[in-house]
Amino acid sequence: MNFSGLMVQLLGGLASASSLFLVAAGLSLIFGVTRIVNFAHGSLFMLGTYLAYTLVERLSLLWGAAWAFWPGVVLAALAVGVLGALVEWLLLRRIYKAPELFQLLATFALVLVIKDAVLFFWGPEELLGPRAPGLQGSVEVLGRQFPSYDLFLMVVGPLVLGAAWLLLKRTRFGTLVRAATQDREMVSALGVNQTWLFTAVFALGALLAGLGGALQLPREPAHLEMDLHTIGAAFVVVVVGGMGSLPGAYLAALLISLIKAVCVWLGVVDLFGYAINLSKATLVVDFAVMAAVLIWRPWGLLGRPQGRSRPVGEAEAPLRPAGAAYKWIAAALLALLVALPWLADSPYAVVLATDLAVAALFAASLHFIMGPGGLHSFGHAAYFGVGAYGAGVTLAVLGLPMEAALVAGPLAAAIAAAVFGWFAVRLSGVYLAMLTLAFAQIAWAITYQWDDVTGGSNGLTGVWPSDWLGDSRRYYWLALALVTVGVLALRRMLFAPFGYALRAGRDSPLRADAIGIDVDRVQWLAFIIAGLFGGAAGAVYAFSKGSISPESMAVGKSIDGLVMVLLGGIHTLAGPVVGGVSFTWLQDSVARHTDYWRAALGVIMLVLVVVLPDGIVGGLQKLWRRVTPRQKGA
Repeated sequence: MNFSGLMVQLLGGLASASSLFLVAAGLSLIFGVTRIVNFAHGSLFMLGTYLAYTLVERLSLLWGAAWAFWPGVVLAALAVGVLGALVEWLLLRRIYKAPELFQLLATFALVLVIKDAVLFFWGPEELLGPRAPGLQGSVEVLGRQFPSYDLFLMVVGPLVLGAAWLLLKRTRFGTLVRAATQDREMVSALGVNQTWLFTAVFALGALLAGLGGALQLPREPAHLEMDLHTIGAAFVVVVVGGMGSLPGAYLAALLISLIKAVCVWLGVVDLFGYAINLSKATLVVDFAVMAAVLIWRPWGLLGRPQGRSRPVGEAEAPLRPAGAAYKWIAAALLALLVALPWLADSPYAVVLATDLAVAALFAASLHFIMGPGGLHSFGHAAYFGVGAYGAGVTLAVLGLPMEAALVAGPLAAAIAAAVFGWFAVRLSGVYLAMLTLAFAQIAWAITYQWDDVTGGSNGLTGVWPSDWLGDSRRYYWLALALVTVGVLALRRMLFAPFGYALRAGRDSPLRADAIGIDVDRVQWLAFIIAGLFGGAAGAVYAFSKGSISPESMAVGKSIDGLVMVLLGGIHTLAGPVVGGVSFTWLQDSVARHTDYWRAALGVIMLVLVVVLPDGIVGGLQKLWRRVTPRQKGA
């Protein structure tokens, strides 16, 4: 560790901050105006990198390498901007009146489609792009070499920030964007054409993402994991800086990138006799910063406190107990599931049925806080993973039997939910969702690096059921019993006084508080309950597979849970079970028939979002309500 090394790392951090800001700026603009949490923004960044690679390569054949790079970068950014406008026009415009979370589901479906489209056109290999003409070399900084291109990127960020400031402060378009960020309903009431405004903003945000990806080509090879890596970092920057604040986004990008640079420079440090590798902290430092900022200042560094958004769409109907017909149908389905091992002609059917049951409980536990609780969690995989690892550690490390592990896993998840939920329930909306994501990523990083207990990146193996459950059919029946009890218990609690208090806190927290309901306490208990049953799903999953990996609590697992709940219908009690089973079955079936299963699954999800914006069960309920009166009148 020396001063020259620190300066080089800090300069590299400034270059990374500029690249990150380009993506975050577009994401911030899109969310501020349209209120869409655009999960596909990282995919647009990735697409910009791949398009720049191809355009620079093709233009080099026409004009020569010296003249091809910069036109290729500009054309790639423009192409992504046009694609963004088409996405808004053809898809998102049709679902603006749907609940905001269903718009999120549509953008996640786009992630799947774009990833497989990139795989089809460019293949799975990493593609290393050319160096920028005139910036191939390096300069000497305090006796060390520093890339010239990174110096260029350090200038790009402030230039884009300045151009965006002029656009927003000195043009009529910028005035409309700022007004829509504050109150888009009022902008519409004043006669502004929101259709044109939304398309223009989405195209501008996509263009910035494409520009960021294209400019990243000389620094990083194009690869298929760029989308999720980028969108996570961009969300962090937007939230830490303050939703809708471009200066805040740039400040947050600087803060996070410089902290990462310092961690790399410090390397291994000795703290109280323990050697701590701070370089590994770069996996989670951005999420740790986000958690700290949200706890201290919930609206971000330069953001403004946001009031509650006006509800979109129809009011949610009150929950009603199941009728006799519903109970008979459920009992018949349960009997069929019990008989499945005897009816199935393949052992794989039992394995798949176990996975479907686990998915149903996982989705039901997430729905418990998202639907009736109104608490949007982007990090529910943390409880699934803690439950799985809690059971695995109890068995493999502590040497206790499986029966004890099935109890210890959910309890560990409930404790984690109690800690995370204590802070999360003090926030709302996107800020709450991002804080849960931050906590989940911190838990994932600890699991990924704690080799002595969790096995690190290799995970835990040898997590098998007891001898009396050695037959996969017996374990399936145990899993089915546990899942059934869990789903019924969650449903029963929603019709208890606690469930009514939970929904009251969601629908009108001020009125609920006025009649004596401690809303924060009720929501905190809901977090613990959801964590307990999410951990139970994780524990059952661990013994069904015989091993556990950190992927069980990664971001992708949390996104899967969101998709399950939204696909089935967030405003229905049967929705999460149907969504969990449908999503897992579709994922398995499509993946076994095509290499491009993500695109096929994404197209199916897009069709369902457009045709059934209330989810599968919600759409079927609406259809039933339309048909029933006609039958009565017949």
